[in-house]
Amino acid sequence: MTREELVGRRFVFGLPGPDVTDADIRLFRDTGAGGLMLYRRNFETPERLLRLLERLEDALGRRLLVATDHEGGRVIMLGGGVTIFPDNLAAASAGEVAFVNRQGAFEGRELRRLGVDVNFAPVLDVLTEAYSPNIGIRSYGKDPALVARCGVARIRGLQSAGISACAKHFPGKGHAPVDAHLGLPVIDSDWSEMHASHLLPFLAAIEAGVDCVMTSHPLYPKLDPAPRTPVTFSRLIVEDYLRGQLGYRGLIVSDDLEMGAIAELAPVGEAAVLATVAGHDLLLVCNTESAQRAAHAAVLDASRHGTLPLRALEQTAQRLDALQGKRPTRVAGGPPRPERDGEPLAKALATRAVTFVAPAPAGWHSSLNGRVVAVFPRLSALADRITVEPS
Repeated sequence: MTREELVGRRFVFGLPGPDVTDADIRLFRDTGAGGLMLYRRNFETPERLLRLLERLEDALGRRLLVATDHEGGRVIMLGGGVTIFPDNLAAASAGEVAFVNRQGAFEGRELRRLGVDVNFAPVLDVLTEAYSPNIGIRSYGKDPALVARCGVARIRGLQSAGISACAKHFPGKGHAPVDAHLGLPVIDSDWSEMHASHLLPFLAAIEAGVDCVMTSHPLYPKLDPAPRTPVTFSRLIVEDYLRGQLGYRGLIVSDDLEMGAIAELAPVGEAAVLATVAGHDLLLVCNTESAQRAAHAAVLDASRHGTLPLRALEQTAQRLDALQGKRPTRVAGGPPRPERDGEPLAKALATRAVTFVAPAPAGWHSSLNGRVVAVFPRLSALADRITVEPS
Protein backbone atom coordinates (compact mmCIF):
# COMPACT_ATOMS: atom_id res chain seq x y z
CA MET A 1 0.00 0.00 0.00
CA THR A 2 1.40 3.41 -0.97
CA ARG A 3 1.99 6.27 1.45
CA GLU A 4 -0.87 8.15 -0.22
CA GLU A 5 -3.24 5.23 0.32
CA LEU A 6 -2.17 4.82 3.95
CA VAL A 7 -2.84 8.51 4.65
CA GLY A 8 -6.18 8.55 2.84
CA ARG A 9 -7.56 5.60 4.79
CA ARG A 10 -7.28 7.62 8.00
CA PHE A 11 -9.96 10.11 6.98
CA VAL A 12 -13.70 9.86 7.59
CA PHE A 13 -15.63 12.49 5.64
CA GLY A 14 -19.25 13.58 5.63
CA LEU A 15 -21.22 14.41 2.47
CA PRO A 16 -23.63 17.33 2.01
CA GLY A 17 -26.80 15.53 0.92
CA PRO A 18 -28.79 12.33 0.34
CA ASP A 19 -27.39 11.69 -3.15
CA VAL A 20 -23.83 11.23 -4.38
CA THR A 21 -22.60 13.95 -6.74
CA ASP A 22 -19.66 13.97 -9.13
CA ALA A 23 -17.94 16.38 -6.73
CA ASP A 24 -18.34 13.87 -3.89
CA ILE A 25 -16.76 11.14 -5.99
CA ARG A 26 -13.85 13.43 -6.93
CA LEU A 27 -13.27 14.26 -3.27
CA PHE A 28 -13.01 10.60 -2.28
CA ARG A 29 -10.90 9.76 -5.33
CA ASP A 30 -8.50 12.66 -4.86
CA THR A 31 -7.95 12.06 -1.15
CA GLY A 32 -8.40 8.29 -0.94
CA ALA A 33 -10.60 8.89 2.12
CA GLY A 34 -11.40 5.57 3.74
CA GLY A 35 -14.54 6.40 5.67
CA LEU A 36 -17.97 7.97 5.28
CA MET A 37 -19.90 9.58 8.14
CA LEU A 38 -23.68 9.56 7.78
CA TYR A 39 -25.85 12.38 9.14
CA ARG A 40 -29.52 13.30 9.00
CA ARG A 41 -28.84 15.30 5.86
CA ASN A 42 -27.84 12.07 4.09
CA PHE A 43 -31.02 10.19 4.95
CA GLU A 44 -34.35 10.37 3.15
CA THR A 45 -35.36 6.69 2.97
CA PRO A 46 -33.51 3.42 3.64
CA GLU A 47 -33.55 2.60 -0.07
CA ARG A 48 -32.07 5.96 -1.02
CA LEU A 49 -29.33 5.56 1.56
CA LEU A 50 -28.37 2.17 0.17
CA ARG A 51 -28.23 3.68 -3.32
CA LEU A 52 -25.91 6.40 -2.02
CA LEU A 53 -23.53 3.79 -0.58
CA GLU A 54 -23.70 1.59 -3.67
CA ARG A 55 -23.05 4.43 -6.11
CA LEU A 56 -20.13 5.85 -4.16
CA GLU A 57 -18.42 2.51 -3.63
CA ASP A 58 -19.03 1.41 -7.22
CA ALA A 59 -17.50 4.65 -8.51
CA LEU A 60 -14.46 4.24 -6.25
CA GLY A 61 -14.05 0.51 -6.76
CA ARG A 62 -13.42 -0.08 -3.05
CA ARG A 63 -15.15 -0.58 0.27
CA LEU A 64 -15.52 2.32 2.68
CA LEU A 65 -15.86 2.26 6.43
CA VAL A 66 -19.40 3.61 6.97
CA ALA A 67 -20.18 5.16 10.36
CA THR A 68 -22.94 7.11 12.05
CA ASP A 69 -24.00 8.51 15.44
CA HIS A 70 -26.86 6.25 16.54
CA GLU A 71 -26.93 6.99 20.25
CA GLY A 72 -30.67 6.82 20.86
CA GLY A 73 -32.95 9.59 22.08
CA ARG A 74 -32.17 12.92 20.46
CA VAL A 75 -29.08 11.69 18.57
CA ILE A 76 -30.30 9.43 15.77
CA MET A 77 -29.18 10.15 12.22
CA LEU A 78 -31.09 7.47 10.32
CA GLY A 79 -34.83 7.99 10.61
CA GLY A 80 -36.21 4.90 8.87
CA GLY A 81 -35.67 1.18 9.15
CA VAL A 82 -34.66 1.55 12.80
CA THR A 83 -36.28 1.48 16.22
CA ILE A 84 -36.26 4.81 18.04
CA PHE A 85 -35.01 3.99 21.53
CA PRO A 86 -35.05 6.43 24.47
CA ASP A 87 -31.96 8.39 25.41
CA ASN A 88 -29.30 6.78 27.58
CA LEU A 89 -30.38 8.49 30.79
CA ALA A 90 -33.84 6.97 30.39
CA ALA A 91 -32.42 3.55 29.52
CA ALA A 92 -30.31 3.54 32.68
CA SER A 93 -33.21 4.83 34.77
CA ALA A 94 -35.27 1.85 33.61
CA GLY A 95 -33.10 -0.31 35.84
CA GLU A 96 -32.73 -3.28 33.48
CA VAL A 97 -29.21 -3.63 32.09
CA ALA A 98 -30.37 -6.69 30.14
CA PHE A 99 -32.74 -4.40 28.23
CA VAL A 100 -29.78 -2.19 27.24
CA ASN A 101 -27.98 -5.25 25.90
CA ARG A 102 -31.04 -6.20 23.83
CA GLN A 103 -31.26 -2.61 22.59
CA GLY A 104 -27.69 -2.84 21.32
CA ALA A 105 -28.37 -6.13 19.55
CA PHE A 106 -31.52 -4.76 17.89
CA GLU A 107 -29.68 -1.60 16.81
CA GLY A 108 -26.81 -3.64 15.44
CA ARG A 109 -29.04 -5.77 13.23
CA GLU A 110 -30.98 -2.73 12.03
CA LEU A 111 -27.83 -0.77 11.19
CA ARG A 112 -26.26 -3.68 9.33
CA ARG A 113 -29.34 -3.83 7.11
CA LEU A 114 -28.68 -0.16 6.32
CA GLY A 115 -25.06 -0.79 5.37
CA VAL A 116 -23.44 0.72 8.48
CA ASP A 117 -20.15 -0.65 9.86
CA VAL A 118 -19.53 1.48 12.96
CA ASN A 119 -21.87 3.11 15.45
CA PHE A 120 -20.17 5.97 17.29
CA ALA A 121 -21.93 4.97 20.51
CA PRO A 122 -22.35 4.53 23.40
CA VAL A 123 -21.64 7.77 25.23
CA LEU A 124 -19.75 6.80 28.41
CA ASP A 125 -19.37 10.27 29.90
CA VAL A 126 -20.31 10.39 33.59
CA LEU A 127 -22.46 13.28 34.77
CA THR A 128 -21.68 15.25 37.93
CA GLU A 129 -23.46 18.00 39.80
CA ALA A 130 -21.89 20.43 37.34
CA TYR A 131 -24.10 21.69 34.51
CA SER A 132 -23.50 19.73 31.29
CA PRO A 133 -24.63 21.73 28.23
CA ASN A 134 -24.06 19.02 25.63
CA ILE A 135 -23.93 15.58 27.27
CA GLY A 136 -26.91 15.65 29.64
CA ILE A 137 -29.43 12.94 28.74
CA ARG A 138 -26.93 11.36 26.34
CA SER A 139 -25.19 9.95 29.44
CA TYR A 140 -26.25 6.91 31.46
CA GLY A 141 -26.04 9.07 34.59
CA LYS A 142 -23.92 10.08 37.57
CA ASP A 143 -23.00 6.63 38.90
CA PRO A 144 -19.77 5.48 37.19
CA ALA A 145 -20.51 1.83 37.94
CA LEU A 146 -23.97 2.05 36.36
CA VAL A 147 -22.59 3.92 33.34
CA ALA A 148 -20.01 1.15 32.97
CA ARG A 149 -22.58 -1.66 33.24
CA CYS A 150 -24.94 -0.06 30.73
CA GLY A 151 -22.10 0.85 28.39
CA VAL A 152 -20.65 -2.66 28.37
CA ALA A 153 -24.10 -4.18 27.84
CA ARG A 154 -24.76 -1.90 24.87
CA ILE A 155 -21.30 -2.56 23.38
CA ARG A 156 -21.73 -6.31 23.66
CA GLY A 157 -25.17 -6.11 22.08
CA LEU A 158 -24.00 -4.01 19.15
CA GLN A 159 -20.90 -6.07 18.46
CA SER A 160 -22.75 -9.38 18.78
CA ALA A 161 -24.90 -8.18 15.87
CA GLY A 162 -21.93 -7.27 13.68
CA ILE A 163 -21.65 -3.52 14.33
CA SER A 164 -18.46 -2.05 15.76
CA ALA A 165 -19.21 0.04 18.84
CA CYS A 166 -17.30 3.14 19.94
CA ALA A 167 -16.83 4.29 23.54
CA LYS A 168 -16.87 8.08 23.73
CA HIS A 169 -15.73 10.74 24.71
CA PHE A 170 -12.44 9.58 26.26
CA PRO A 171 -11.29 10.32 28.95
CA GLY A 172 -14.74 11.60 29.95
CA LYS A 173 -16.39 15.01 29.58
CA GLY A 174 -19.70 14.71 31.40
CA HIS A 175 -18.66 17.74 33.43
CA ALA A 176 -17.49 19.93 30.52
CA PRO A 177 -18.77 23.49 31.07
CA VAL A 178 -18.92 24.33 27.34
CA ASP A 179 -20.26 22.44 24.33
CA ALA A 180 -17.22 21.58 22.19
CA HIS A 181 -19.30 22.11 19.04
CA LEU A 182 -19.35 25.80 19.93
CA GLY A 183 -16.26 26.55 21.99
CA LEU A 184 -13.31 25.16 23.94
CA PRO A 185 -14.16 23.44 27.24
CA VAL A 186 -11.55 23.54 30.00
CA ILE A 187 -11.89 20.76 32.61
CA ASP A 188 -9.94 21.16 35.84
CA SER A 189 -10.00 17.49 36.92
CA ASP A 190 -6.74 15.79 37.87
CA TRP A 191 -5.81 12.14 37.30
CA SER A 192 -7.07 11.16 40.75
CA GLU A 193 -10.56 12.53 40.07
CA MET A 194 -10.65 11.05 36.58
CA HIS A 195 -9.67 7.59 37.84
CA ALA A 196 -12.22 7.75 40.64
CA SER A 197 -15.13 8.42 38.30
CA HIS A 198 -14.88 9.43 34.66
CA LEU A 199 -12.41 6.81 33.43
CA LEU A 200 -14.16 3.80 34.98
CA PRO A 201 -16.66 3.21 32.13
CA PHE A 202 -13.87 3.42 29.54
CA LEU A 203 -11.75 0.90 31.43
CA ALA A 204 -14.75 -1.45 31.48
CA ALA A 205 -15.38 -0.92 27.76
CA ILE A 206 -11.75 -1.68 26.91
CA GLU A 207 -11.90 -4.82 29.04
CA ALA A 208 -15.08 -5.83 27.17
CA GLY A 209 -13.30 -5.52 23.81
CA VAL A 210 -14.86 -2.38 22.37
CA ASP A 211 -13.73 -1.95 18.75
CA CYS A 212 -13.24 1.86 18.83
CA VAL A 213 -12.63 4.65 21.32
CA MET A 214 -13.39 8.28 20.43
CA THR A 215 -11.53 11.06 22.20
CA SER A 216 -12.75 14.53 23.08
CA HIS A 217 -11.75 18.13 22.44
CA PRO A 218 -11.58 19.68 25.96
CA LEU A 219 -8.41 20.96 27.57
CA TYR A 220 -7.46 19.06 30.75
CA PRO A 221 -4.54 21.16 32.06
CA LYS A 222 -3.99 18.84 35.05
CA LEU A 223 -3.75 15.79 32.78
CA ASP A 224 -1.54 17.38 30.12
CA PRO A 225 -0.09 20.75 31.16
CA ALA A 226 1.20 21.58 27.68
CA PRO A 227 -0.43 24.86 26.58
CA ARG A 228 -3.24 24.77 24.02
CA THR A 229 -3.24 20.97 23.99
CA PRO A 230 -6.70 19.41 24.15
CA VAL A 231 -7.02 15.63 24.32
CA THR A 232 -7.28 15.62 20.53
CA PHE A 233 -3.70 16.93 20.30
CA SER A 234 -2.31 15.20 23.41
CA ARG A 235 0.15 12.39 22.76
CA LEU A 236 0.50 12.02 26.53
CA ILE A 237 -3.20 11.14 26.91
CA VAL A 238 -3.85 9.33 23.61
CA GLU A 239 -0.66 7.43 22.78
CA ASP A 240 1.12 7.19 26.13
CA TYR A 241 -1.91 6.61 28.37
CA LEU A 242 -4.71 5.08 26.26
CA ARG A 243 -2.55 3.08 23.86
CA GLY A 244 0.43 2.52 26.17
CA GLN A 245 -0.60 2.37 29.82
CA LEU A 246 -4.10 0.98 29.24
CA GLY A 247 -2.94 -1.28 26.42
CA TYR A 248 -5.83 -0.44 24.10
CA ARG A 249 -5.40 -2.18 20.74
CA GLY A 250 -8.50 -1.05 18.84
CA LEU A 251 -9.09 2.01 16.68
CA ILE A 252 -8.71 5.45 18.25
CA VAL A 253 -10.96 8.02 16.58
CA SER A 254 -10.96 11.81 16.80
CA ASP A 255 -14.15 13.76 17.19
CA ASP A 256 -15.03 16.07 14.29
CA LEU A 257 -12.08 18.39 13.64
CA GLU A 258 -14.41 21.11 12.35
CA MET A 259 -15.90 21.76 15.80
CA GLY A 260 -15.64 25.14 17.46
CA ALA A 261 -13.26 23.91 20.15
CA ILE A 262 -10.63 23.01 17.56
CA ALA A 263 -11.22 26.17 15.52
CA GLU A 264 -10.16 28.20 18.58
CA LEU A 265 -6.79 26.44 18.62
CA ALA A 266 -5.60 25.66 15.10
CA PRO A 267 -6.56 25.60 11.42
CA VAL A 268 -8.03 22.28 10.39
CA GLY A 269 -4.90 21.15 8.53
CA GLU A 270 -2.65 21.72 11.52
CA ALA A 271 -5.28 20.11 13.76
CA ALA A 272 -5.33 16.98 11.60
CA VAL A 273 -1.55 16.64 11.82
CA LEU A 274 -1.53 17.19 15.59
CA ALA A 275 -4.32 14.64 16.08
CA THR A 276 -2.43 12.10 14.00
CA VAL A 277 0.82 12.66 15.89
CA ALA A 278 -1.13 12.30 19.15
CA GLY A 279 -2.03 8.74 18.16
CA HIS A 280 -5.41 8.79 16.43
CA ASP A 281 -6.07 6.21 13.74
CA LEU A 282 -9.13 7.89 12.23
CA LEU A 283 -9.70 11.61 11.72
CA LEU A 284 -13.26 12.90 11.36
CA VAL A 285 -13.72 15.94 9.11
CA CYS A 286 -17.43 15.91 8.58
CA ASN A 287 -18.89 19.01 7.00
CA THR A 288 -17.06 21.06 4.37
CA GLU A 289 -15.03 20.00 1.36
CA SER A 290 -12.48 22.78 1.78
CA ALA A 291 -11.71 21.61 5.32
CA GLN A 292 -11.57 17.98 4.22
CA ARG A 293 -9.09 18.72 1.46
CA ALA A 294 -6.98 20.95 3.71
CA ALA A 295 -6.81 18.30 6.44
CA HIS A 296 -5.83 15.59 3.98
CA ALA A 297 -3.18 17.74 2.27
CA ALA A 298 -1.58 18.67 5.59
CA VAL A 299 -1.35 15.08 6.84
CA LEU A 300 0.00 13.86 3.50
CA ASP A 301 2.63 16.60 3.52
CA ALA A 302 3.59 15.76 7.11
CA SER A 303 3.98 12.09 6.18
CA ARG A 304 6.29 12.98 3.30
CA HIS A 305 8.52 15.11 5.51
CA GLY A 306 8.97 12.59 8.32
CA THR A 307 6.56 14.03 10.89
CA LEU A 308 4.44 10.87 10.64
CA PRO A 309 6.51 7.68 10.57
CA LEU A 310 5.56 5.14 7.92
CA ARG A 311 5.36 2.44 10.61
CA ALA A 312 2.56 4.32 12.40
CA LEU A 313 0.61 4.61 9.14
CA GLU A 314 1.02 0.88 8.54
CA GLN A 315 -0.14 0.01 12.07
CA THR A 316 -3.32 2.00 11.53
CA ALA A 317 -3.88 0.15 8.24
CA GLN A 318 -3.54 -3.17 10.06
CA ARG A 319 -6.11 -2.14 12.65
CA LEU A 320 -8.47 -0.97 9.91
CA ASP A 321 -8.05 -4.25 8.02
CA ALA A 322 -8.91 -6.20 11.16
CA LEU A 323 -12.00 -4.08 11.78
CA GLN A 324 -13.29 -4.20 8.22
CA GLY A 325 -12.58 -7.92 7.98
CA LYS A 326 -15.40 -8.51 10.46
CA ARG A 327 -17.96 -7.52 7.79
CA PRO A 328 -17.34 -9.17 4.40
CA THR A 329 -20.44 -7.58 2.84
CA ARG A 330 -21.82 -4.04 2.79
CA VAL A 331 -25.22 -5.13 4.18
CA ALA A 332 -26.39 -8.15 6.15
CA GLY A 333 -29.73 -9.46 7.35
CA GLY A 334 -32.01 -8.66 4.44
CA PRO A 335 -33.87 -5.47 3.46
CA PRO A 336 -33.95 -2.53 5.89
CA ARG A 337 -36.60 -2.83 8.60
CA PRO A 338 -36.96 -2.28 12.33
CA GLU A 339 -36.66 -5.33 14.56
CA ARG A 340 -40.05 -6.87 15.30
CA ASP A 341 -39.55 -6.63 19.07
CA GLY A 342 -37.79 -3.27 18.94
CA GLU A 343 -40.78 -1.01 19.58
CA PRO A 344 -42.05 -3.06 22.56
CA LEU A 345 -38.56 -2.91 24.06
CA ALA A 346 -38.33 0.85 23.48
CA LYS A 347 -41.73 1.31 25.15
CA ALA A 348 -40.68 -0.87 28.08
CA LEU A 349 -37.55 1.23 28.59
CA ALA A 350 -39.52 4.47 28.35
CA THR A 351 -42.22 3.28 30.75
CA ARG A 352 -39.76 2.04 33.35
CA ALA A 353 -37.80 5.28 33.06
CA VAL A 354 -40.69 7.41 34.36
CA THR A 355 -39.31 8.88 37.57
CA PHE A 356 -40.99 10.83 40.35
CA VAL A 357 -38.97 13.79 41.57
CA ALA A 358 -41.07 13.86 44.75
CA PRO A 359 -42.18 10.89 46.90
CA ALA A 360 -44.20 8.57 44.67
CA PRO A 361 -47.73 7.48 45.60
CA ALA A 362 -48.22 3.81 46.38
CA GLY A 363 -49.00 1.64 43.38
CA TRP A 364 -48.16 4.32 40.83
CA HIS A 365 -46.58 1.83 38.41
CA SER A 366 -49.82 -0.10 37.99
CA SER A 367 -51.77 3.09 37.33
CA LEU A 368 -49.73 4.18 34.30
CA ASN A 369 -52.12 4.46 31.35
CA GLY A 370 -49.70 5.33 28.56
CA ARG A 371 -50.37 9.07 28.73
CA VAL A 372 -47.40 11.18 29.75
CA VAL A 373 -47.43 14.96 30.00
CA ALA A 374 -44.12 16.60 29.10
CA VAL A 375 -43.81 20.15 30.44
CA PHE A 376 -41.18 22.19 28.61
CA PRO A 377 -39.87 25.65 29.49
CA ARG A 378 -39.72 28.38 26.89
CA LEU A 379 -36.61 27.37 24.96
CA SER A 380 -35.82 31.01 24.21
CA ALA A 381 -35.26 31.50 27.93
CA LEU A 382 -32.63 28.76 27.83
CA ALA A 383 -30.83 29.97 24.70
CA ASP A 384 -27.51 30.38 26.49
CA ARG A 385 -27.74 26.94 28.11
CA ILE A 386 -28.68 24.57 25.30
CA THR A 387 -27.33 23.58 21.91
CA VAL A 388 -29.60 23.29 18.87
CA GLU A 389 -27.75 21.74 15.94
CA PRO A 390 -29.04 22.74 12.48
CA SER A 391 -28.54 19.23 11.02
